[in-house]
Amino acid sequence: MRPTTGTEDLLRLHAPQVLGALVRRYGHFGAAEDAVQEALLAAARQWPDQGLPENPRGWLIKVASRRLMDQLRADEARRRREEDAARLTPRDAFTAPPPGES
Repeated sequence: MRPTTGTEDLLRLHAPQVLGALVRRYGHFGAAEDAVQEALLAAARQWPDQGLPENPRGWLIKVASRRLMDQLRADEARRRREEDAARLTPRDAFTAPPPGES
C-alpha cells in the first residue's frame, strides 16, 4: 500500500533526525544513510496498514539502528572470510611459472 501524504510528511520530517542520531551514535555516514533508507521503506510499507507507532521517530531510529548493525556485522564477517581465504592461499598460487617451466 502506498503511504498517505501524512505518513510521507512525517517520514520527510524525521529522516534527517534519524540519520543524525545514527551518525552520532555509530559513525559510518554511508552505511547509516542506507540503514535510514531501509527504515523509511519499512515504515512506508507498515504504517499505512498497521497505523503509526506511538513514537514514530523512536521507531525509525530503532529499525535503522538494527539494520545498520546487521550490515556492519555482515561486512565484518565478509572481511574476516576474505582474510582467512587469503591466508590459506599460497602467495605463488596466483603467479604463472616463468616461460619454459611448467
